[in-house]
Amino acid sequence: MDQRIINLFDEYTHAPLTRKEFMERLIKLAGGTALAFSALSVLEPGYAAATTIAPEADDLDIEEVSWPGDGATMKGYLAKPKGKKKRGAVVVIHENRGLTPHIKDVTRRVAQAGYLALGVDALSVFGGTPADEDKGRELIGQLDAAKNLNNYLAALSYLRGRPDCNGRTGAVGFCWGGGLVNQLAVHDPKLDAGVAYYGQQPRAEDVPQIKAAVMLHYGGLDQRINAGIPAYEAALKAAGTKYELYVYEGVNHAFNNDTSPARYNAEAAKLAWERTLRLFKEKLG
Repeated sequence: MDQRIINLFDEYTHAPLTRKEFMERLIKLAGGTALAFSALSVLEPGYAAATTIAPEADDLDIEEVSWPGDGATMKGYLAKPKGKKKRGAVVVIHENRGLTPHIKDVTRRVAQAGYLALGVDALSVFGGTPADEDKGRELIGQLDAAKNLNNYLAALSYLRGRPDCNGRTGAVGFCWGGGLVNQLAVHDPKLDAGVAYYGQQPRAEDVPQIKAAVMLHYGGLDQRINAGIPAYEAALKAAGTKYELYVYEGVNHAFNNDTSPARYNAEAAKLAWERTLRLFKEKLG
């Protein structure tokens, strides 16, 4: 697919670009309405086709949970292996559309790897993630950043307080969620491991506060996010923070999202996930 179309879709999903404006520009780039809708079919999520672990998986216990947040009751999707073993816990942080079926599937993937996994719905403060993704993006933009961070810090505290948690905690997030992983690493000294996929970097002056081991995954074609890599890496080195940074050449932002065929890269996603689980094994048990 024309990289200009992928870049336009990235702009649409991350900037205040209306659906009408996006479609008008897409039609021009694609060379017609029919070609535009063909491109859209491989850009927009196809959740059912990309489900890797069934919601009714026999080896997992799944439940809806809640905990007190900053002025709101937070809700989440919790998955864990069956059995009474205490396990390391991982907060799974969604992209800028909310707790979608894809992120629930990722939560199940983390659980199947042996962890207590909690997919937090940041839009709990608005009643939960809507089915309309454009509405989800709109609501994400209305979140109070400080309260939202507190809600995720509360999620980590909730997990640590569960009897099935071994006390060690990690976080993995994608896009908007990747940026939030970086913020959790800055603001929660108890966090053991943070994995940020193509997430916005924290301020360099905040990096010395990071106590967790961090792993950073970036798509080589993602110029918007990658512009922040040099300053972040310099700050990590200066602070002596344990980190791993990987740039997967020739792949786009959201390369891990297998519901979007135009941007998904199976090889990079597989390698990044193997590295992610390795870090969790090292730090969470």
